[in-house]
Amino acid sequence: MEQKSTPVRGVTEVQPEGGRSARKRRAIIEEATALFLRNGYQGTSMDEVAARAAVSKQTVYKNFADKEQLFTEIIRGVADRSEDVLDELGVVLRAADAKTGDDLERVLTELAVRYLSAVLQPQVLRLRRLVIAEADRFPELARYYYEKAPVRAVQILAAELQAYAERGLLQVADPPLAANTFAYLVLAIPQDRALFHPGEEPRAEEYERIAKEAVRVFLAAHR
Repeated sequence: MEQKSTPVRGVTEVQPEGGRSARKRRAIIEEATALFLRNGYQGTSMDEVAARAAVSKQTVYKNFADKEQLFTEIIRGVADRSEDVLDELGVVLRAADAKTGDDLERVLTELAVRYLSAVLQPQVLRLRRLVIAEADRFPELARYYYEKAPVRAVQILAAELQAYAERGLLQVADPPLAANTFAYLVLAIPQDRALFHPGEEPRAEEYERIAKEAVRVFLAAHR
């Protein structure tokens, strides 16, 4: 018997609500998410969603007019939760309160490791592949996800880099450009590989090595 999918933070997690109807709706979203991630948009049917969620097809259509609406709500929901997580990361960065160059190097290295750990989660990578694969079919949805996740992460980092520059710890003429540079130094190699090698998962020590080198190169240009 095929097992039910398990909610994953940031991908299938849904805020708790009461009532039988709410539970059915959550089940539909969770099982549909698992199917979309595994089979893609075209390879997923509403019949299969109903079967996996253990509800009638009528119940699925009562909650979602069609597959397009279901897919859209799932991706938008994930994007909104991603933004909340990123905002929390901004709070952590501000609380770090780096005062010296050594403090800044430590904070940026910890940030880089957190960034890698978050973006390279298998479910997050599957979601990114799915959004990219369906970008032509759902251009507005792809843009929404992009603005709420990758762009929001860079905006938060840019604000912190500007604050460090104002304290004299960095030389940053263009904070958004510097933030994008930092993000690509950290993510470009491991994310590119991970997107094309879905079975491979980098080890924690690999995160640390990449993070330290990315921060070293970044500070060489901006310290």
